[in-house]
Amino acid sequence: MVLVLLAAVMLFVSPVQAKKSIKMAISEVKGSDMWELSYRFKEIVEATSNGELEIVIYPNGVMGSEQETVQNTRMGSLDMTCVAINNVTPFSKTVGILTLPYIMESHFDAVKMTTGALGEHWRDLLIKEAGVRPLGWCYSNFRHLTNSKKPVTKLEDIQGLKIRVPKNAQMIETYKAWGLSPVPMSWDETFTAMQQKVVDGQDNPYLVLVSNKFYEVQKYLTELHYTYSLQPLLIGERFFNKLSPEHQAILIKAGVEAQQYNLLFTVTESKKGREFLISKGMEMTVLEDESEWISLAKEKVWPKFYDDFGGKDKVDQVMKMMGK
Repeated sequence: MVLVLLAAVMLFVSPVQAKKSIKMAISEVKGSDMWELSYRFKEIVEATSNGELEIVIYPNGVMGSEQETVQNTRMGSLDMTCVAINNVTPFSKTVGILTLPYIMESHFDAVKMTTGALGEHWRDLLIKEAGVRPLGWCYSNFRHLTNSKKPVTKLEDIQGLKIRVPKNAQMIETYKAWGLSPVPMSWDETFTAMQQKVVDGQDNPYLVLVSNKFYEVQKYLTELHYTYSLQPLLIGERFFNKLSPEHQAILIKAGVEAQQYNLLFTVTESKKGREFLISKGMEMTVLEDESEWISLAKEKVWPKFYDDFGGKDKVDQVMKMMGK
């Protein structure tokens, strides 16, 4: 009799909806722009979904290199990732426009490049070419040059230095245009390579230098502005299309809000990061004249990649949309 009554009661009890876990990989550690964007996104999603969605973040590169996480996200074995835009270019040549040297010259340019009509342009392009959808963008400021050997204030100063660069063709060619033989290397190998003097230096934004303790192995920092570090927050398009419209809307809204939060964080915290690096003994220098660096990069690098983008007119279109 008890079993019969229990069975009857169960018929009228609404089943508890299982929480849906979304796996996201990031390469960065606590304190970085990427970390702040990702964890703010997690907070917003879990709060606005009333616990229906859970974002499980795997930080510090434990899920593999950035290019590996992009590949796994587009193929469906991973749900989401946040990576430097240069690690997306192997899967979408056209988006390599974003890594052309000196295409962005300020925070304003970076925001304009990733919102409005241009934001929609990159979203549609990444879905089509790479099978991933950007839900938001992490703004990490300009990638400044560091090295362990000497101050750099002019182009002649970097000659002979072994500089680590990401495995990105535009960034590699930029250093070649400046007369160097750069060392392409994955992110997870970089600190050890500097520690063991395999390379002399690298480039990254202030907060990345702080969060990864690069001041322990680098002495000199030069404010360089050849590339603005953008890091899209990506979700696999296959996975996204399997979600309910309600859950899709929650993720899209959370991405926009996390992006806005990240921009404020970057602008306010980058200055603190610079001051912290100085307190740790890094020597700061500025270039005497960056115009020579700019001219060499634009004249020697840009034309090499027009065909990858579908022609020079594709770059001209982006520049026009930016109002340049």
